[in-house]
Amino acid sequence: MSATPTSPSARAATLSMSQVLICGAAIVTLSMGIRHGFGMWMTPVTMDRGWTREAFSLALAVQNIAWGAAGPFAGMIADRYGALRVLVVGAMLYAAGLALMAVSTTSAGFLGSAGVLIGLAQSGTTYAVIYGVIGRNVSADKRSWAMGIAAAAGSFGQFLMVPVESWLIGYSGWQNALFVLAIAACLIVPLAFGLREPERPLTAGGHHQSIGQALREAFGYRSFQLLMLGYFVCGFQVVFIGVHMPSYLKDHGLTPQVAANALALIGLFNIFGTFAAGSLGQRLPKRYLLSSIYLLRSIAIIVFLNVPLTATSVYVFASVMGVLWLSTVPPTNAIVAQIFGVQHMSMLGGFVFFSHQIGSFLGVWLGGKLYDATGSYDVVWYLAIGLGVMAMLANLPVRESAIARQPVPAAA
Repeated sequence: MSATPTSPSARAATLSMSQVLICGAAIVTLSMGIRHGFGMWMTPVTMDRGWTREAFSLALAVQNIAWGAAGPFAGMIADRYGALRVLVVGAMLYAAGLALMAVSTTSAGFLGSAGVLIGLAQSGTTYAVIYGVIGRNVSADKRSWAMGIAAAAGSFGQFLMVPVESWLIGYSGWQNALFVLAIAACLIVPLAFGLREPERPLTAGGHHQSIGQALREAFGYRSFQLLMLGYFVCGFQVVFIGVHMPSYLKDHGLTPQVAANALALIGLFNIFGTFAAGSLGQRLPKRYLLSSIYLLRSIAIIVFLNVPLTATSVYVFASVMGVLWLSTVPPTNAIVAQIFGVQHMSMLGGFVFFSHQIGSFLGVWLGGKLYDATGSYDVVWYLAIGLGVMAMLANLPVRESAIARQPVPAAA
C-alpha cells in the first residue's frame, strides 16, 4: 500500500480527544518512563565494564543530541503522513537499542546503542510527535490543557518506571533489566494504532505553507528564537540532574535507594506540575509562566546547595524540582501552535526540542567531564543556576499572538 502525502491541514480531525489523550499519554508514559531511569545504570555499568563516568555520560549525551537532531525530521514525516509510521519505527528502534545496550562490551558499542539508536527512537516516540496529533485533533481552547495531560503522563512514567527499573537492576542484574525494558518498549506499537489519523483530500482556500516557507518564517521570528534559547536551558538543567544526581548523592554518602526515591519523587510531583502548567497556560500569559519556572529552578538549586545534604533535603529538593521539571513543555509547545498554527507543528516543535537536546548534551556530558577533571559537580551546578536566570529573562519578551500572514491559496 503506497503512502500518499497529505497535508495535516487536510487531515480530518476526527479522532476523539479521549482516544488521543489515552493512547498518547500511554506512549509518552512508556517512552519517557524508560529513559528517566538511565541514571540508575551509571554505577553498575561503569563498575562492571571498567569505564569512566565520562564514557557513560558521553553515550547519554549523544543519545540526547541524536534525539534532538532527528526530531525535526520525525516531525516532518509525522506532519506529512501521520504519526503512526513514525511511532512504530521508533518503538522498534527503542527495543533494539535497549537490547544492544545490554550486550555492548566496548564504549563505542555502548555509544552506538544507548546513544545513537535510543536517541533516534526517542525522536519518534515522545512529545513532538504526540503533540502534533494533539494539535491537529484538539481544539485551541483545550490544547494547552491537553498538552499538560500528555506531559503529566511522561511524569507518571518517571514516577512509575524509576522504582521498577531500580528493582529490576537489583533483582535480575542491569543487563536483564534492559532486556525487560526492550520488551516493554514494543507495547508502543499497538498503542500507535490508536493515533492513526484519517485523511481527506485537500480543499481549496486557507493558508498552506511549504516546509521551506514554514522554516524561514519560524527562524526569522524573534519569539521562536527566544523559545529555543529557553528550551536549551531546560534541557541542560533536567538532564544533568536526572543523570548525575544518583552519583552526586553516592559521592556524599547517601544510598542508591535515596537516589531512586528522589527520581521517583521528581516524577510524582511533575505529574502535578505539568498538569498545572498546562491548565494555567489556558488562563495566564505563557511567557510569564515560563519565566517563573526557570527562575524558581535556579532558586531551588541555590537552596539545595546551601543546606546540609540529608535524605530529607534531597526529597524536598526533588519534590520542588518535580513541580518545575517538565512544566515548561506544555506552555512552550502551546506557544508554538498559537503563533504558527498546527500545519507544521511536529516539525517546528522538533526544532525547538533540538535546542533542548543541545542543552541536554552539554548538561550530561559536562557533568561527567568536569567531574572527572575536578572531582566535583560544583561548576555544573553553578552553570545550571546562571542559565536558569538567563532563560527567565529570555522568555519575558516572547509574543504569543498568531503571526500575521497574507492569505495563500492552496495548490491544486
